[in-house]
Amino acid sequence: MKKLELTSFHLHIIAMMFMLCDHLWATIVPGNDWLTDIGRIAFPIFAFMNVEGFFHTKNLKKYVKRLFIFALISEIPFNLAVGGNVFYPLHQNVLWTFLISTGLMWLNENAKEKSLLIRFLVGAGSLAMGFILGLLSFCDYHYAGIFTVLVFYFFRGRKWWCFAGQLICLWYINSEILSGFYYEVDIFGTKIEILRQSFAIFALIPIWLYKGKQGLYNKGIKALYYWFYPVHFFVLWVLGSLFA
Repeated sequence: MKKLELTSFHLHIIAMMFMLCDHLWATIVPGNDWLTDIGRIAFPIFAFMNVEGFFHTKNLKKYVKRLFIFALISEIPFNLAVGGNVFYPLHQNVLWTFLISTGLMWLNENAKEKSLLIRFLVGAGSLAMGFILGLLSFCDYHYAGIFTVLVFYFFRGRKWWCFAGQLICLWYINSEILSGFYYEVDIFGTKIEILRQSFAIFALIPIWLYKGKQGLYNKGIKALYYWFYPVHFFVLWVLGSLFA
């Protein structure tokens, strides 16, 4: 089992590669559905790493500041690649999703020493706030993305009920809230519908193989984690413009 153990470094690389596949499909190689199918795996891993980053950062203010700065940096490359314009107000990049989620996790952490009732109310209130802010901000994955982060926050740990909670909640979010396109498969005369978004559940495999180790890490790796997002959008936009 130790040979199958994944580190934070592994999860970041896996998520970045799957995200690249998804965005390749969305920009310069449309029609290759397998790219977006496996690309569904990326977001839950990033959502999980948002929670891990929240707990492991040495300075939460600096962590939030970095997210905010790179959300701003990423906005124009994201708009160009996704919307084809510098200004695209109806869809914001995913770092805004993680910023909102980080704020909600902070609220819950501050309520941990309060009574059970207060903790419950803050938890329920954070879900309501996530729903409203997700809709109003037009952040990537809207409130479903914020809920995904909160699932990994509320069910953080390696106990069986944590795994069960993650599985059940992710299945509901991806099959009911996000749902969308599906494939119709004929198995022995019985037609079965397979939701494209349901492939996101497979993200739990690498997530569950992670046991808290950071793995390879230095200033260069840290820069890669943050710069990959805006840079890959810019490159995809340039390539899309050249070969359109």
